[in-house]
Amino acid sequence: MDFELRMARQKLEREQRERKERAKLRQERERRAKAEAAGRRDALEAAQRASRLDAARAQELAEQELKENLLIGDGVIFSQTLKVLQYNGNGDKIKLPPSCFSELSSQGALDKGPMCFRLSRSDGSPSTTHSGVLEFTAMEGFVELPPHTWTNLFHGDEVEIPLVEVKYVSLPKGSYAKLQQEDSGFSDLPYHKAVLETALRQHTTLSQGDVIAIIHGGFTFKLRVLELKPSPCVSVIDTDMEVDIIQPEEKLSLLTPLEIGKAVIGTVDEGRFNYYKFYLAEHALGDANIEVSMEVDAKDGADTDLFVSRHPVVFPTELEHEWSCHDVGAKTLTLAGGVSGSYSIGVYGYRGQTQYKICVSLKEKRRSENIMEDEPKARCRNCGRCVLEHSLIVHEAFCARHNVLCGHEGCGAVLRKEEAKAHVHCDECGKGLRKEQLQKHADVFHRPIHCPCGAVFNKEEMERHRAAECPLRLITCRFCSGAVAAGRVAADARDRLRGLCEHESICGSRTAPCDACGRTVMLKDMDIHLVAVHQKS
Repeated sequence: MDFELRMARQKLEREQRERKERAKLRQERERRAKAEAAGRRDALEAAQRASRLDAARAQELAEQELKENLLIGDGVIFSQTLKVLQYNGNGDKIKLPPSCFSELSSQGALDKGPMCFRLSRSDGSPSTTHSGVLEFTAMEGFVELPPHTWTNLFHGDEVEIPLVEVKYVSLPKGSYAKLQQEDSGFSDLPYHKAVLETALRQHTTLSQGDVIAIIHGGFTFKLRVLELKPSPCVSVIDTDMEVDIIQPEEKLSLLTPLEIGKAVIGTVDEGRFNYYKFYLAEHALGDANIEVSMEVDAKDGADTDLFVSRHPVVFPTELEHEWSCHDVGAKTLTLAGGVSGSYSIGVYGYRGQTQYKICVSLKEKRRSENIMEDEPKARCRNCGRCVLEHSLIVHEAFCARHNVLCGHEGCGAVLRKEEAKAHVHCDECGKGLRKEQLQKHADVFHRPIHCPCGAVFNKEEMERHRAAECPLRLITCRFCSGAVAAGRVAADARDRLRGLCEHESICGSRTAPCDACGRTVMLKDMDIHLVAVHQKS
């Protein structure tokens, strides 16, 4: 009996413990479930709160970006990502598709003056630049960049599919620019600031860090933009801007100075130029000729060409020079019509590496013999020269023994008998030459020469072309006094009648107040204004 009671009591106790454990476990599950539900609720509330904050932040950023775009674009919002193509052109003006014109015109961008755009790469590169617009003729989805803009945006990087974000911006007018020469030579140009001004007329904007390439006289000079005011990117349209040009750290002039009467030794490689300059003060020339002489160490057929020009042509070349000498070996060039002023000499390596010695000197002009006009004269039957009649017999005897007359039609050169065998004539022009000069003569005078403007002529025709017709020929502008490229024929018929070239037509369109009445008049009309209004001749 006691055993049964004890077993029943143990069973009851065990069941009570199990019930308590089950109750405890149930309470623990309920507690965990409540905790999980609270955690899920808190997480949901946190996610909703974060979503609301993100939405608010995104809206705030969008509003801020909208305000910035409105501020940057002066009320015009335009931004497109376009594929990039390159076209050959000058300056910084890009070509956009016609759809961009419609979008910009609908926002009144055309009424706000010249349009400026900020270009930035879409591949994550921080490189940006600014530009104007040339025309709206590009293919849809593409933007065409000139070499200046392409170089400053991609810096020579190879991009498989270049994408650019084009954004309309409103830029302040520039008041100050600091530029640094990437290489030497630009400061050697007279009126180099006028040359820079002419180059900047093809630009709409300037950006800090950009490199401007200026092509002048067949040379390319690079200037880096170090500083701009009032902002790092400015517009250069219709503004007067102060410009400082800093010399490179190692200032090396391309023009080596020469002193009259002192020789200088140099070496030039094939296809390269060495440049020299000398100056003749007033009254220093007197009754003498300027003579440039050069001795050449012609090893292994090495040879040079000699080009001379007066300023403003600072770097004489095959296309741009006033005097030239293409003789084989030693050269002597007399500058006919030379006057006081600055001169430049270009020594060109025609073949091989050549060592030379160059000297500039003043030589007295040769005076003709003082022969009385009433003295009887006769003509030598051998050489054709007119000599005094009383010395004719002696002259003819000497001349027949030593000299021979070239029988080639149109030549008539009097040659020493030992030189006659080496005397030949060019098949194209008939000019008399030594045998060793024939190949170089054909290469220099009859080889087609390509002018940078696209024309192709031989040497003589090219000299006439560069003197009167080439749009890249250098002139001294009558309005800005700068040595600049003439350009093509003036667009205005009245300017063509005045004899103005394209540059002078554009440069003369600038205005200035009349000294007599203060009225604003275009520079090219100032003389007509003075005659018509003030009766001044």
